[in-house]
Amino acid sequence: MSDIIRVLIADDHLVVRQGLRGFLETYADIIVVAEAENGVQAVALAREHVPDVILMDLLMPEMSGVEAIEKIMVFSPTTHIIVLTSYTEDEYLFSAMRAGAQGYLLKDVEPEDLVNAIRAAVRGQATLHPSVAARLVQRADHPDDDSLADLTERELDVLRLIARGKSNKEIAEELVIAEGTVKSHVSNILSKLHLAHRTLAALYALKHRLVPLNDQYPLDPQSQS
Repeated sequence: MSDIIRVLIADDHLVVRQGLRGFLETYADIIVVAEAENGVQAVALAREHVPDVILMDLLMPEMSGVEAIEKIMVFSPTTHIIVLTSYTEDEYLFSAMRAGAQGYLLKDVEPEDLVNAIRAAVRGQATLHPSVAARLVQRADHPDDDSLADLTERELDVLRLIARGKSNKEIAEELVIAEGTVKSHVSNILSKLHLAHRTLAALYALKHRLVPLNDQYPLDPQSQS
């Protein structure tokens, strides 16, 4: 059962939730453990089920998706949250990513790309809709360039591998160090760069050209296939 990806769907439209559940459960490695119709329910069900992945709408009654993401990240920071919305405006995009969302997709996403995004999320990779990916890299809030000088050579190595979409396990294997050591490096990187999570760290690395453009974080859904 450890290979099964447990998903929570949070959307205020019943037809959307039922459609997503019906589609996702045609895949043997995905199970929908719960559905939430508002942000308050999303937080409560995330606490109850501790899903691997949450598909989160942004505009919901009682509590917004962004606020729900912030609350969930407090008690379940290992849960991977993918925003699934119709909105591309900067205020929604940047607020969601700062809150802790790992991916940002629009509801016109191809079904297979959504499944690939869910699978990528549990590997620690982000998936961003093409219409927002480049804008996020260029305009996301980043610390001053001077912050980069605070990183050790090993932390820079880890940051480059994060930007290439590597999981902690893959980074440990490539650098021949313990996975626990990688986790410590990631924590130090986020602290020194004043970033909330590794997706923002990857965007930071891309913005500052720490990795070649042809060897970067898989931000586009098509790159996951």
